[in-house]
Amino acid sequence: MQLSEIGVIAVIGGTGAEGSGLAWRWANAGLDVIIGSRSAGRGAEKAEELNQRLGKPALRGTDNLSAAEQADVVVLSVPYESQAMILDSILPALPGKKLITIVAPLLGEKKGRYQPAPGGSAAVEAQNQAGENVTVVAAFQNVGAHHLVDIDHEIDCDVLVCGDDKAARDVAVALVQAAGMNGVHAGALQNAAVAEGLTALLISVNAIYRIKDAGIRITGLPA
Repeated sequence: MQLSEIGVIAVIGGTGAEGSGLAWRWANAGLDVIIGSRSAGRGAEKAEELNQRLGKPALRGTDNLSAAEQADVVVLSVPYESQAMILDSILPALPGKKLITIVAPLLGEKKGRYQPAPGGSAAVEAQNQAGENVTVVAAFQNVGAHHLVDIDHEIDCDVLVCGDDKAARDVAVALVQAAGMNGVHAGALQNAAVAEGLTALLISVNAIYRIKDAGIRITGLPA
């Protein structure tokens, strides 16, 4: 897939570490990216901060709903406990679009314990809430945010991409590659529960070994 086919990307919750880091990398790759926030002013401030890092006016920011309305692909980057509320606020803008969720349910102050979502996974819950006219894909759950805004840093991990629609997974894989990582098709959206659980495991590995960017690699794939 060509990056030019992706269209406009809205990162909902894009003022957070992972959302803003991915937005920065996508803008650096030449993609059209909007930072969404609960506050339009805060979204604009974060976009300006990232533009200064890039050295060019590549991003813009606004409130979550306005960002989603302008986008072809919507990326949901929010804490699990806020997912239902924030998703509800942007639902009018989602029909016919692809929604990529990077949300993982986590438990505890340091987020090192997996809390299974009552609906099976955060991604499945998002699909059920968004409805059949929205195509949900899960990706980026296992990517540490620490080095995302350092474009010279190689992020040493694969990214599992789960979804029931292959064309939508292809879009997510293209975004993974645009962010400088390797995307791996990992099957149905139901499989996102496994990727979400790995997030807590990797956070624990980081804490135990006093590192910041533990990741996963899938062996046996063609070069």
